[in-house]
Amino acid sequence: MALRFEVLGRFNRARAARLTLPHFTCQTPLFMPVGTQGTIKGLATDQLEAIGCQIILGNTYHLELRPGSRLIDDLGGLHKFMNWKRALLTDSGGFQMVSLLHLADITEEGVTFQSPVDGKPMLLTPEESIHIQNNIGADIIMALDDVVKTTITGPRIEEAMYRTLRWIDRCIAAHKKPDVQNLFGIVQGGLDPVLRDICVRGLVERNLPGYAIGGLAGGEDKDSFWRVVAQCTAGLPEDKPRYVMGVGYPLDIVVCSALGADMYDCVYPTRTARFGSALVPEGVLKLKQNAMATDERPIDPSCPCMVCKNYTRAYLHCLVTKDPMGSQLLSYHNLSFMMRLSRDLHMSILEGRFPEFVRGFLRVQFPKGDVPKWVHNAMEVAGIDISECCTPTNCQHDAMEAAGVDIAEFCPPTKCP
Repeated sequence: MALRFEVLGRFNRARAARLTLPHFTCQTPLFMPVGTQGTIKGLATDQLEAIGCQIILGNTYHLELRPGSRLIDDLGGLHKFMNWKRALLTDSGGFQMVSLLHLADITEEGVTFQSPVDGKPMLLTPEESIHIQNNIGADIIMALDDVVKTTITGPRIEEAMYRTLRWIDRCIAAHKKPDVQNLFGIVQGGLDPVLRDICVRGLVERNLPGYAIGGLAGGEDKDSFWRVVAQCTAGLPEDKPRYVMGVGYPLDIVVCSALGADMYDCVYPTRTARFGSALVPEGVLKLKQNAMATDERPIDPSCPCMVCKNYTRAYLHCLVTKDPMGSQLLSYHNLSFMMRLSRDLHMSILEGRFPEFVRGFLRVQFPKGDVPKWVHNAMEVAGIDISECCTPTNCQHDAMEAAGVDIAEFCPPTKCP
């Protein structure tokens, strides 16, 4: 096992920890930006280091397609290849079962993809996924799992969960570098609590260095989302890191951290930047709107990042409508925002003020007190009183439902675009 996970502070389920990896010592909770082919679009590695990025995620499927894991290995591994001295995590390629399903055929042997580059078939087995990741050399590597959308129901969910458990043993057997790379298993089971529990117990029996909660952020309703996270974190070991895959909305990260999760990744901060939107404490600032054209304020007056210190909304409005530099500057700001959120979560737990941090976060996001009901439910399980952040009507929802009154949900599905 090539990691050490030390819980430094906690509030009920939430924990602040030190995660020591071969290339870097990280503080959790933490967010990992996605660098699909070894790069965060538009940003250099020294910029990522400057804003406090601790781990970058790379994609096994895409890195094997181009430039190829053998070349990466020959050139000294992905750290050297991309000039990144801190930690890396590579996913297994399993997510492409969902995102490229029209190009994939899933069997017990593995997944056969039609390459989007040259159209040739590419068989990704658990063994091949681990071999590729061993070549790439990331600090954390992910087991190949059978991924299905959480919106799918029926026997396919059960089939995928049991196949994921069978494949983890093949991944463990194929892993050649356990002394320098940490293999994480992935909990599957859709929205079925029985299947999730079977998968959690099966993976914990393998005594892996860490565990991920997979199959979420794919369009399921928010109430189902947080309940799966709460169930899985409750069943996973206290002394191992817990990674919720594909989660990148700030509100989701705050809620999942309160429920005991430690690590997150998503393309959302950089993808939304390319569409001209900036992350701010209140939510999202759309810089393409005409109102931004004469606004001389920074994106966020409270943000210390280079973009907020040097550029106005009016200037960025001009760029995002005409120049690629706009998406680069917004990506820098958005990732800086996510790194600052990670640090604030860590420090608030460590300093014993996590409930106050959560309430302050919600007051800014929902100034009218219209905190979504799913957040109420999750915070109740997390042991955090948020009643002062809510309008009286909002706080009466539970009582109304208990009396048999149907209250419509107005929450968007949990899906990172």
